[in-house]
Amino acid sequence: MNSPRSPRLDAHARLRALTGDITDLILERGLLPGDAMPTEQDLIAELGVGRNTLREALKVLQAQGVVEIRHGFGMFVAAENLVALADSLTFRGQMSLRHKGHEANELVDVRQALEAGLVGSAIIAMTDDQLEKLEDVVRAMESLAAAGEVFIEQDKDFHRLLFEPLNNQLLSDLLGVFWEVYRSIHRGIGTQVPTNATLIETAQAHRDLLEAVRNEDQTLASDLLGRHFDGIRARLANFSWDSGNSVPK
Repeated sequence: MNSPRSPRLDAHARLRALTGDITDLILERGLLPGDAMPTEQDLIAELGVGRNTLREALKVLQAQGVVEIRHGFGMFVAAENLVALADSLTFRGQMSLRHKGHEANELVDVRQALEAGLVGSAIIAMTDDQLEKLEDVVRAMESLAAAGEVFIEQDKDFHRLLFEPLNNQLLSDLLGVFWEVYRSIHRGIGTQVPTNATLIETAQAHRDLLEAVRNEDQTLASDLLGRHFDGIRARLANFSWDSGNSVPK
């Protein structure tokens, strides 16, 4: 005899179906980011649902970055952003540090594959002006390293500028997401204050990568980017977990 289905599961399935109906409506009407959506009353009539059910679905879509609700103005198709993805991946990375760090390693793998795999195309499209911007950032890194100061923002700028020649907004957004996730993992494993030697070594690694890009050596640039993530992998590998709490070995 089959057991009865859980009402909670049924409600969840209906909610998912309704959010799908709303996104289908957006696509079918050709609405673009920033466009006004049908009013609440129109959606209730067209989708055949109650007000509370509709509002629940809209809250889900708002959290996913699909719909923007402006109180007093109406509902709009949300501007393109990856905030929901960033929040989800950051949570997964931090949560994984409580159970062997498997997902954290996967996230590092994805960022490495993304950057090492696309750097060749970025080199081909690189202009002299863009190379000069990278040069300025690396010089700032070297100056800060010599003074014993960290250069987190310059590091972030370097990776952003490296792929700017591709003129791919989605890629830029994804790299921004993975950068923030990457930093959250670093914080989660208790990043130590870097020594002067470590700072100088990191700045030199960026100098080496810039020179590979300048020399249009796609193979070397890809290899250097691959090695760029060895440090965090080593820290994850040298991490132990005791009763679900992350503790350095």
